[in-house]
Amino acid sequence: MTLRITSNADLEEGMAALAALHPHWEALVARTGLPPLRLREGGFSGLASIIVSQQLSVASARAVWTRFSSVFVPLTPERFLAASDDDMRLSGLSRPKQRALAALAAALVEKRLVLEALQDMTAEDVHLALTAISGIGPWTADVYLLFCLGHRDGFAAGDLAVQEAARHAFGLPARPKAGELAAMAEAWRPWRGVAARLLWADYAVLKKREGIDA
Repeated sequence: MTLRITSNADLEEGMAALAALHPHWEALVARTGLPPLRLREGGFSGLASIIVSQQLSVASARAVWTRFSSVFVPLTPERFLAASDDDMRLSGLSRPKQRALAALAAALVEKRLVLEALQDMTAEDVHLALTAISGIGPWTADVYLLFCLGHRDGFAAGDLAVQEAARHAFGLPARPKAGELAAMAEAWRPWRGVAARLLWADYAVLKKREGIDA
């Protein structure tokens, strides 16, 4: 069974392992301290909330989610597939997000995707299973891996904040592209999930210190 990050003790174990790998990780851990767990609900609701929040600020995502979840009660794939035009209008969802959620709901109802089965898959297999659904991209799959499944070896190589934090932390000449950062992160297995949390935490420190825009 795939090991999970479910507690601060898990984070601390991963932090110690990363700090032992390289002085840059040791310095980063010293700067950030214990990063947040950021665990969240899984299932259709959890994945839907990630899709809704794509490319939105935290405040905007929260507002749209509140509106959306007040329309779709109960929030199930079946309820979403039965949505009327008025439901969609009231939900505040963009057309692309409506299509992504419809594709996800259909895949769940038809059992082409079984979210419970993801618990025991490798990070790579979870990523493939999720991105096979139209409208679910790598970032959405990575966030679900990290924070809904708590996957110990999940990562988010395509996240701009993670990329920028890695550039700063490891003294890189430029912000690494997703493929370059994924290649770097191979050395951080099986604790890439902790590495991602630390890099997000370090980006927050960097923003405060250097006035970087979110």
